[in-house]
Amino acid sequence: MRLNKRVFGYEMTFLNKTAMAMVVASITVSGCTSMQIGDTMYNGYVIDQQSLNLIPVGSSREQVLLTMGTPSTTATFDSEVFYYISQKRTRAAAFMKPRLVEQTVLAIYFDKDGVIARRANYTLQDGKVFDTISRTTPTGGRDLTFLQQLLSGGTGAASGGAAAARSIFQNLGN
Repeated sequence: MRLNKRVFGYEMTFLNKTAMAMVVASITVSGCTSMQIGDTMYNGYVIDQQSLNLIPVGSSREQVLLTMGTPSTTATFDSEVFYYISQKRTRAAAFMKPRLVEQTVLAIYFDKDGVIARRANYTLQDGKVFDTISRTTPTGGRDLTFLQQLLSGGTGAASGGAAAARSIFQNLGN
């Protein structure tokens, strides 16, 4: 006894359906295993041990700049310090936010004569993760969205918008 079923105007036997399901399943499984979905991103200065060997304690500032290049950032207070920052970030898929996996900060401290007094290498385990790119300063108080500011009345230009919004809502209710 043959099992026939009419699908979209075509007769399909049970064996044809099974074969089609197996083909679709094998393509799906093989596609998932052969694709590399995640990403690894490297940012900043990649520290090289050979370059570090060229600038021992007592080297000049110029020698550091020639060997290591321009630092990622410098200290603005106290003595002069060059910071070379590198980060490794990963994400599971292209649409996901990258997660910080590894961070290294090479700090080169100079004395008042402009020669290396000491070097330090900091990692994530040595301290807090800090954002070196956004350059934003958090402010006190509540963070309100535009709509919350509009509806709360606010001060200045926002208070006029709140009165207009209230009158619109009142007119809709009538």
